Amino acid sequence: MQKKISVEEKSAGQRLDKFVNGEFSDFSRSFIQNLIENGDILLNGKKVKTGAKVAEGDVIDLNIDPPKELEVNAEDIDFSIVFEDNDLLVIDKPQGLVVHPCSTTKSGTLVNGLLSKVHDLSGINGVLRPGIVHRLDKDTSGLMLVAKNDFTHNKLAEMIKDKSVKRKYLALLEGGVWENEGRVETMLSRDKKDRKKYAVSSDGKLAISLFKVIERYKNHSLVEFSLITGRTHQIRVHSAYLGHSVVGDPLYGKPDKKLKGQLLHSYSLEFTHPRSGKQMQFESPLPDYFAQYISKLPHFEE
Repeated sequence: MQKKISVEEKSAGQRLDKFVNGEFSDFSRSFIQNLIENGDILLNGKKVKTGAKVAEGDVIDLNIDPPKELEVNAEDIDFSIVFEDNDLLVIDKPQGLVVHPCSTTKSGTLVNGLLSKVHDLSGINGVLRPGIVHRLDKDTSGLMLVAKNDFTHNKLAEMIKDKSVKRKYLALLEGGVWENEGRVETMLSRDKKDRKKYAVSSDGKLAISLFKVIERYKNHSLVEFSLITGRTHQIRVHSAYLGHSVVGDPLYGKPDKKLKGQLLHSYSLEFTHPRSGKQMQFESPLPDYFAQYISKLPHFEE
């Protein structure tokens, strides 16, 4: 990618790495700093230090090589296919399984497993994410939709965008959530201090979650979340925003030595089949580790 950027008055005085990071938020700060140090980002045609200050009218040249396409191989991966026809699959993803390969995870993903079990997958998202219409975090378990052709992929993507795919999750939260039900509506953006996290922000994308308390325990609450939007880490961020992080969440709460990740499960999926028009509804029971953790909790009355 080759690109020229002119610095406007409002950005004058910023560090070069911070300014470029603001223009390309998908790149990490350290990645941008390496580009500057290697001379792939120039300030007014010259190689400078990462902390150089930009001024109004400065021109920044970016020369970034496109990422190398990864080869994705079929692998025998353990996950359940709940439903399959000629157009789509509903799968039940176990905790700990990454959905698709990336620069840091090249194998052992759901996509690798799909390639070994399914002959046809939509190609809209390229070789790294065939069939993937939406995703779940690595340590979030439960139901996901997978498209087997481009027609279905486009239709499902439209349905998710217009909120006609109903997704419900169960989460065990720290502490007592006293409201029986409610709505969380915020803007979410990537955390400026930690690129692995997302945060409530005034300049992010709209994120809306509905919640309902299913069961109260002495120090925990089992809560059902319905997604109106589907932002990255949305339930995890909104839970922490409410003051009740998801149990076992290492990013937005605190890890639990008894668990391998957060207790968050996509248990219900409801949508209209994009080709037949039939109403489809699926539910997934809580995984054993989740159910066993809850079974040992003292109830609120105790």
